[in-house]
Amino acid sequence: MNFDLDDEQRNFAEHARTFFSKQAGPGLARTLLDERGEPAPGREVLTELGFFSLTIPEEAGGAGAGLLNMAIVAEQAGRQLAGPSLATAARVAVLLEGDEARLRDVSEGRTAMAVVDGSPTGSNPSMDVLSATHFLALDGEDLVLGEGRATPGEAIDATRGLGFVELTSSEVVARGARERWERAKQAACVVLAAEGLGAADRVVELGIEHAQQRETFGRQIGAYQAVKHRLVDDWVAVDQLRSLVWWAAWAADHAPEQLPVAASAAKAYCATTFETACETLIHVLGAIGFTWEHDAHLYWRRAKVDRLLLGDETEQLAQVALRSISAATRAVDGDTEATVARASA
Repeated sequence: MNFDLDDEQRNFAEHARTFFSKQAGPGLARTLLDERGEPAPGREVLTELGFFSLTIPEEAGGAGAGLLNMAIVAEQAGRQLAGPSLATAARVAVLLEGDEARLRDVSEGRTAMAVVDGSPTGSNPSMDVLSATHFLALDGEDLVLGEGRATPGEAIDATRGLGFVELTSSEVVARGARERWERAKQAACVVLAAEGLGAADRVVELGIEHAQQRETFGRQIGAYQAVKHRLVDDWVAVDQLRSLVWWAAWAADHAPEQLPVAASAAKAYCATTFETACETLIHVLGAIGFTWEHDAHLYWRRAKVDRLLLGDETEQLAQVALRSISAATRAVDGDTEATVARASA
């Protein structure tokens, strides 16, 4: 089976890369640290271009694309620290599946939605809530939708629109929605990992560029093993992360039984890979890497925040272990039952 991207997807990625390089970037992300506002390119532009409704069915006004296509776009968005996160869009599409009217409101920009983590009456820090007008939350086992008050959190990475939400109105959208909630979270983990992949890839590029230009004692610093070995390790880790992200996105579209493990693996590996790449870049840059003037800290900020969103790597790796053990146990039990059945026959 070929897990590589086809020519159409590569062209799609190139167009997304061109768009985000013009409409977002570290410079715009930096301005949000000093003044409140919506991250670039913003929810309205992403909705108009159809990026925010990629996984919404065509009958509800979306593109009807798979999660892999959204991951391709998310990778390019991550390179430029763009926002709001496409992980929010992927999560909303799953939570509202089958609700054509509400999905159409989202795809056509009439409703700006975000997802609340934690209690609807006083949430945990939740992503993209500062630019939203309506919020989806899990109240017990029921999925609810309502308006609410969003209180900004500390802007470690201001492009994530983190805040605490208290719903002021609540309407039950679906009862017994725990399984749907978990599936939506898994889709969001895949897209968030794709954004982290793009950002980590860009961080490694910045480190390599500096190592090739900076000289000390008459040699490029990239010629020294202490520098090039760290950069090579990060480059390899990013390449491995890309495989995990594509596997998880493919699983969401074609093998949903693999998605829980694939999504958790991608999210966990992204947390370590992205943060380690940022630390390498800061060290390679030397003194300039420890100043706020360089863009390195903007990527480092995102790595620190994304590591905790939707569950840190400890939680995600625990999910990988538990689900893998459960699957292996079922397989052994199945083999045992088959053996007993053959012996009885």
